[in-house]
Amino acid sequence: MSKRAAIDDNDDQRPAKRRATDGAYTRTKHPSITSARSVYCYERLNQIEEGSYGVVFRARDKQTGDIVALKKLKLDEEKNGFPITALREVSALMACRHDNVVGIREVVVGDTLTQVFVVMDFIEHDLKSLLTMMPSPFLQSEIKTLMLQLLSAVGHCHSRWILHRDLKTSNLLMNNRGTIKVADFGLARRYGDPVGVGGLTQLVVTLWYRAPEILLGASTYSTAVDMWSVGCIFAELVLKEPLFQAKGEMELLSMIFKLLGPPTSNSWPEYNSLPLAKTLSLPSPQPPQFRQKFPYLSAAGIDLMMSFLTYDPERRITAEEALQHSYFTESPLPKHPDLFGSFPSVAAGEKRRKPYSPSAPARAADYKLLHEFDILE
Repeated sequence: MSKRAAIDDNDDQRPAKRRATDGAYTRTKHPSITSARSVYCYERLNQIEEGSYGVVFRARDKQTGDIVALKKLKLDEEKNGFPITALREVSALMACRHDNVVGIREVVVGDTLTQVFVVMDFIEHDLKSLLTMMPSPFLQSEIKTLMLQLLSAVGHCHSRWILHRDLKTSNLLMNNRGTIKVADFGLARRYGDPVGVGGLTQLVVTLWYRAPEILLGASTYSTAVDMWSVGCIFAELVLKEPLFQAKGEMELLSMIFKLLGPPTSNSWPEYNSLPLAKTLSLPSPQPPQFRQKFPYLSAAGIDLMMSFLTYDPERRITAEEALQHSYFTESPLPKHPDLFGSFPSVAAGEKRRKPYSPSAPARAADYKLLHEFDILE
């Protein structure tokens, strides 16, 4: 069922409002269409990064002096009009305005049809670079603060029927006041819409953060795929490195099976109905290894981690439920964001080595289904 505001079927039958002065009819419901501002209203300062769907620059608004992030959408290879990914990104950012979601300011254009830019708030760091730069991991009190902000943002997006579908530390921006912002909605989509023939694409979520149902070919999925990614981010904050640093889907499944134990009819009743489940030979049963992997997490922390990294999507914790978890109310309590330390900003132009992070899925032609690989022994 689509979660949308009801549309009045009689809108088109309503008479236009009559002006009292000249008797002319005018429509007052819709604002007049105005042209987009030029990208030359901004001065580019430096390139921040280049991803699958755009190039991001740091720029200055020539009128106000504000420092912004300027994302140039990749349109050069488009043959069928404006890309749906760009439309979804702009639509999702506008629908998900929140303190912990990067703010969109406007869309500006250049001299040609392929020069379209999204103007967003500039944030000093991304969490991936920050984890690599920091001399020591985040404290537990700091991890709790970051997780509460992330869960608040993800819960807000889900309440508006938006799936992010590419949550990872490099897509979480953080300023020097301890606040994080979810960014890069290039793979986002509204999941309440009809999915059409073939269902939802499996070409989503960067490999290390990809949920097992997507790995096994599920044609429909929902908010649970984002929550698996949140669990991987939680683990990365604790370990100061990605949880599943796999080179391919088969290796990733092996790592998941090792940490969680292989799926069973009890832990994942729908496992055998997944398209690619029959191509796998499951390893011998073994208990989960969460305590061994996270020896310094409290019992409540382990419980929350296991709630995120749960095989069955129907049993995986939601963002709203996670916000109420006892992990966040036990000692040490979450640290106030203003008490976080500050760090030099790589995005502001400092020359530092960018950490390796796998790219988001880009093109269907480059994608190989799981069954094309060797069967897991």
